[in-house]
Amino acid sequence: MPQLNPNPWFFIMLISWLTFSLFIQPKLLSFTSHNPPCNKDFAPTKTSPWPWPWS
Repeated sequence: MPQLNPNPWFFIMLISWLTFSLFIQPKLLSFTSHNPPCNKDFAPTKTSPWPWPWS
């Protein structure tokens, strides 16, 4: 069965992972976020029961 032969597919997978790890990933990680996280203390929201019209 030819799909079990790892010769061409392993090399393609290895090259694609190396390309991602060495070239694409550092370029993606160098971008800065437009919305940096803030250090606010958020108060928990108060929930009220839902007014069901049939009850």
